Amino acid sequence: MNEIRFSGFGGQGIIRQGLILGKALSLYDNKFATMTQSFGPEARGSACSSQVVVAEERVLYPYVTKPEVLVAMSQEAYDKYEPELREGGILIIDSDLVRLKPSKRKIKIYSIPSTRFAEEIGNRIYANLVMLGFFTAITKIVTPEAIKKALPGLVPSRYIDINIKAFDKGYNYGLEVLEKEAQEKAEEEKTEKTQKLKGKGTKK
Repeated sequence: MNEIRFSGFGGQGIIRQGLILGKALSLYDNKFATMTQSFGPEARGSACSSQVVVAEERVLYPYVTKPEVLVAMSQEAYDKYEPELREGGILIIDSDLVRLKPSKRKIKIYSIPSTRFAEEIGNRIYANLVMLGFFTAITKIVTPEAIKKALPGLVPSRYIDINIKAFDKGYNYGLEVLEKEAQEKAEEEKTEKTQKLKGKGTKK
């Protein structure tokens, strides 16, 4: 089972992220999913979030208790929800809007300038789809094909193509980040192996 929280401020399309993911998983990826949402005192401008619980079997409890994935697209949302992220979880942030604070827990952090990418596409309103694409690449919880199939009905028909473009932008950036991460890990392992071999040679 996966517990996911999308967070940001009202007006960023945070609730829509949860709706799209839930629809994609339950209708096109043959999984069970529930989606809940919460707002601050005002819908627009204050912290809000949408929570998705994903499982291979029927979800018995629909609420997120300790998310293993947190997407934060605003500083206020990050400050509010980051402490709830479980040990070993994944934190995904908009690098231009969120400033990280020191954390004592072991979590994996990934960042993307989703709002800036959306502005380059044409409008910052598409940042939620850029971020959803990045999330899809990083977590592998949902397939990109399922997300695209889920867009009709949740995105105005005349904007589907540009939303897919925004999604692909984030998804491809996520693949690049993972590839770079794999290369760095391979280099580290190679260096460690070389050092161990040198150590054995010295002992002889």
